[in-house]
Amino acid sequence: MSGENSSRLFVLDTNVLMHDPAALFRFQEHDIFIPMVVLEELDSSKKGLSEVARNTRQVSRFLDELINDEDKDAIETGLSLSKIQFTNGDTNANGRLFLQTQVLANTLPADLPGNKADNTILGTTLSLQQEQADKVITLVSKDINLRIKARVLGIHTEDYYNDKVLDDANLLYRGIDELPEKFWDKSASSLDSWQDNSQTWYRFATSIIDECYPQQCLYSDEVEDFEALVKQTDKNETTVQLATNYKGDKGKVWGINARNREQNFALNLLMDNTIDLVTLTGVAGTGKTLLTLAAGLQQTIEEKRYREIIMTRVTVPVGEDIGYLPGSEEEKMTPWMGALMDNLEVLTNSEDNGDWERAATAELLTKRIKIRSLNFMRGRTFMNRFVIVDEAQNLTSKQMKTLITRIGPGSKIICLGNIGQIDTPYITETTSGLTYVVDRFKAWQHSGHITLQRGERSRLADFASEAL
Repeated sequence: MSGENSSRLFVLDTNVLMHDPAALFRFQEHDIFIPMVVLEELDSSKKGLSEVARNTRQVSRFLDELINDEDKDAIETGLSLSKIQFTNGDTNANGRLFLQTQVLANTLPADLPGNKADNTILGTTLSLQQEQADKVITLVSKDINLRIKARVLGIHTEDYYNDKVLDDANLLYRGIDELPEKFWDKSASSLDSWQDNSQTWYRFATSIIDECYPQQCLYSDEVEDFEALVKQTDKNETTVQLATNYKGDKGKVWGINARNREQNFALNLLMDNTIDLVTLTGVAGTGKTLLTLAAGLQQTIEEKRYREIIMTRVTVPVGEDIGYLPGSEEEKMTPWMGALMDNLEVLTNSEDNGDWERAATAELLTKRIKIRSLNFMRGRTFMNRFVIVDEAQNLTSKQMKTLITRIGPGSKIICLGNIGQIDTPYITETTSGLTYVVDRFKAWQHSGHITLQRGERSRLADFASEAL
């Protein structure tokens, strides 16, 4: 968050530090000010096993390390943020940290509405503006309402942008592209094709499109049913493999067919054992969960590629303890797994099966599908598992990192979500952990992404999505 050439002082709201403990070190050469009320709010939020509580405790550890062995004069003149060095190169802080050591005059209107903590932060920032007129004072907060009140009072304010993956969610990698017009006429002379293990391959002596990534899905309307996945690409050469057709009766996966092009690509990614991470985004009703469960069951029970399916999702509100619900971990998570149960019912209710067969199949599936809570993921390693993370758009980038680093040898992780439907406070489409993973993994050989667009629930659901 670099600013103008003039000296800047950033006042941090509590939610910024709770969201990213390393925010202290992400303002480069600029100085930081932490009001006393922020320290009080951090102290009241440090207990528990939630992600917020963990982040709060990490902030306290950073502050303790910065203030350790410093006298009061050093605290008043500012603590050097360069004292803490990071090995990953993510931070480059050369500024100073100022903690509030005295009561600042409160210049707020007496009848200003709002909670006491927010108003105290506003009053402190206004006092700093008056006392240090030579500096640009900026209040940094993820609370939109606080930023609005700050602007009304004439306080310069900004959101915390460091966790922003993209400037606009529309720029997010979609994972699918159409070949340029008249592509085949232009590429005929440089085309090489062959068969290998009943798969058709093509090699082009050029880059197919401007931005081409491994496992990118390509199609062409000029050639009927041409659907392929990029396997290797650089400026001079691109190798693609024709996608397996899962649309016909012979291409069923656990009794499920792809109903459109995007679903067919999704099943190709889900069924490919060379791909370790798959991300599927799309609005409700596009088949994300159903396709993933079908692929997981096919590879777990029929092909015995994985030992079991692990399914988890964020429990909204994020990080709240699920201990208030009765039973074991799995029983406590069951109320959050309505989508799983609905899709399992579709997968087990075949027309060829009677009531006994359906009951037996359902019992078999429940033994091979384990429901786990995100609250207890730390320290675990999943080997030879098919891991499904539902509602991944509600996770932060740090939570996604925690999850993905749990995956051991022989496992595959699938992250599902709709970035247009975020329920977690302070997470947006451009800062969601799902957006972060899609963007960071798009160039990795062993990951794939596809954005599903067509809803396949019913004509009523499709019309409701457009009309309501």
